[in-house]
Amino acid sequence: MHYSSILPDVIKIADQASERVLHIYQSDFKVDYKADQSPITAADLASHEVIVQGLRKLTPDTPILSEEGADIPWEERKHWRRFWLIDPIDGTRDFTQRTGEFTVNIALIEDGEPVLGVVTAPALKEAFWGAKGEGAHKRDRSGKISPMHVVEAKAIKRVVASKNHLNDETKAFIEQVGEHELVQAGSSLKFCRLAEGRADLYPRLGPTCEWDTGAAHAVLVAAGGKVETLEGEPLRYGKEDLLNPFFIATGK
Repeated sequence: MHYSSILPDVIKIADQASERVLHIYQSDFKVDYKADQSPITAADLASHEVIVQGLRKLTPDTPILSEEGADIPWEERKHWRRFWLIDPIDGTRDFTQRTGEFTVNIALIEDGEPVLGVVTAPALKEAFWGAKGEGAHKRDRSGKISPMHVVEAKAIKRVVASKNHLNDETKAFIEQVGEHELVQAGSSLKFCRLAEGRADLYPRLGPTCEWDTGAAHAVLVAAGGKVETLEGEPLRYGKEDLLNPFFIATGK
């Protein structure tokens, strides 16, 4: 598949979902809670609907796994060689706290590898995308599109960490880095800050699911970075257990 042939359509779908999300974000929305006590709003469901409809029209034969539609049995999923992996809103807490640091995420997975990703930050009016072998790009709030590349880390590492999920294990890891500058970011924007050269290292020693990372992982790899488990293996997708192992994302 030539990813460049479908990438503009995927960006368009993400932008349409972002518009719906932003409309709800600017309203007096209600917050509900799932069984695991994670928050959910009408924006999560509206974004899911827009993305699923758009992808089904674009690639009717490619299955879709979404956070808001994750109850697909392993017996069915284990046969998927290629599938769409979406998180309609990553960073729902950032959404409900109105920090602006939430994202819409669409990834294409092939043989366990994220090969195409689009991440939009509706409130920040930023978008990031990348595909295997085709580089990565950012669209800023003025609409200007520029190529993105990771950068060589300097002596003082810029470590990006979560505002909402900075646990003791992650703090201990960061302390081992030595002299560093902490760059805080929400949601999948942490990967994007690496991809655009604004950070060097993102350790995640806490729980995430495949849809939390797939799209931004693809963007980071397209920009020249990598995401590996603590054992040094590439982070893989399409597993029976949708939880990711702990991982380290890096620029150069």
